[in-house]
Amino acid sequence: MMDILPFLDWNHFAFFAIPTMLLLVASAVSSMYMRRTWALVAAVLAVLVLALFIGGMWHSLERPPLRTMGETRLWYSLFLIVAGIIVYMRWGYKWILPFSAVLSTVFMIINLAKPDIHNKTLMPALESPYFVPHVISYIVAYSLLGAALLVGCYLLINKRRGVPMKEDLLMHTSDNLVYSGVAFLMIGLLLGAIWAKQAWGTYWEWDPKET
Repeated sequence: MMDILPFLDWNHFAFFAIPTMLLLVASAVSSMYMRRTWALVAAVLAVLVLALFIGGMWHSLERPPLRTMGETRLWYSLFLIVAGIIVYMRWGYKWILPFSAVLSTVFMIINLAKPDIHNKTLMPALESPYFVPHVISYIVAYSLLGAALLVGCYLLINKRRGVPMKEDLLMHTSDNLVYSGVAFLMIGLLLGAIWAKQAWGTYWEWDPKET
């Protein structure tokens, strides 16, 4: 599989990042206008373009690109789009694709604007295949749970004011956001536990946030 991939390095990144960002914009706009098919097609194409660059870099480096800050941000960008697609396909939240597009674009812009981080090596414990999906799961979980909080606050405030609204629909939306947010949070916790066990020989007992 690697033999058919091109040899790519950071000098080629802009040629892949810019089309990826344009596709993400198209996907975000399409989702906001309820063009589900176009939104998914553009998002999938963005994943393929960015994955091609990561694969080419992997081929060039002859190792997974996971050792530097710049390489890790590549995976952040990729998995944020993938997570957005999964949530959008499963629950249909039209804001999730714009949200994942913005975060993914921020990481790509950082890689474009700060080439010094391309070779800034991470500590060995962070060079784990579990680290990136662990962080991405947390980011998606926090965004979904935050959205659930906003929906709940909107429901409570308008209910006290006597504003007419679709209470059942809002409750259903809030419930789904909590379910999906907790699911991503549990995935992040489990991946973090596996990562910590491999890296330090123990789980998260050294980090109060995780315990």
